[in-house]
Amino acid sequence: MKFALQLGYWGAQPPTNHADLVVAADKAGFDTVFTAEAWGSDAFTPLAWFGSLTENIRLSTAVVQLSARTPTATAMSAMTLDHLSGGRFCLGLGVSGPQVVEGWYGQPFAKPLARTREYIDIIRKVLRREAPVTSEGPAYQLPYQGPDASGFGKPLKSIVHPLREDVPIWLGAEGPKNVALAAEIADGWLGFLASPHTAHEFNSWLDEGFARPGARRTREDFEVAFLCQLHITDDRAAVLDAYRPMTALYAGGMGAEEKNFHAEAFRRMGFSDDVDRITELFRAGRKDEAAAAVPDEMIEATAIIGDEPEVREQIAEWEAAGITMLVVTARTVEQIEQIGRLID
Repeated sequence: MKFALQLGYWGAQPPTNHADLVVAADKAGFDTVFTAEAWGSDAFTPLAWFGSLTENIRLSTAVVQLSARTPTATAMSAMTLDHLSGGRFCLGLGVSGPQVVEGWYGQPFAKPLARTREYIDIIRKVLRREAPVTSEGPAYQLPYQGPDASGFGKPLKSIVHPLREDVPIWLGAEGPKNVALAAEIADGWLGFLASPHTAHEFNSWLDEGFARPGARRTREDFEVAFLCQLHITDDRAAVLDAYRPMTALYAGGMGAEEKNFHAEAFRRMGFSDDVDRITELFRAGRKDEAAAAVPDEMIEATAIIGDEPEVREQIAEWEAAGITMLVVTARTVEQIEQIGRLID
């Protein structure tokens, strides 16, 4: 089992200890560090900073939102960071949701699967650098040919030669169609609010993608990275209580009430009635009650909590489910070192 550190996105102010955490994770043998973005800090810039402080750990976004940048702009960032890091960069992509895509980026959310396929295809064309890049669309036209086009656009090939033509691309996905698409066209799946308890379900989605004509990978060389709240502790109850507010936010407060992909993920795990109640309370502004309504089992579905022998036993269960990388969070260097002792 590989381990990765998820730093997430910034809150109201920049975190003060993320560099220390990344350096500690590099020394402890973590495979990857992930950065995120929502509608504040971006995912690429911190990786450039952390890359200058580390030697071995891979640097990845989890995730870059497609609508934030054109595919060629994302490819430029990927090439740049891959060169600066000596080939340690990986690109984690995701479509986000309509609230962010249309509300923050001012872009249409329609047809996310088709847009994802087209987006990745253009990035790979840029990285291969075989010919000037063209795309007929419909989401991304290269050159642009809309009614207001100048007519002077022409296909271009990157000035920079990529360090690697095959930078790994991982796709953040929650629903069955997105997961199958990841298995078909990407190098890995970034699972969020996913649980080994539903392995039969998500493995069937992956198998569907692997079986498609022209699939890029097989299960043997495909990364399955799951975000996991891992805590080595003797006070299980305190850890569960600490995660209730965040679980309530994702289950009941993210996105629009009619379109919350995270809520659907919890429903697929068997928590439909709990999601309904949490959503009702959260949307009514009763956030403390919403958090209190989160059952232990809902948190435990995507977490590993216990003393060290119990944690090792649970890690083996996640590995048996087909998960190749545990993506964990940590607040202190001591927590990083404690998790590092689990790395064989």
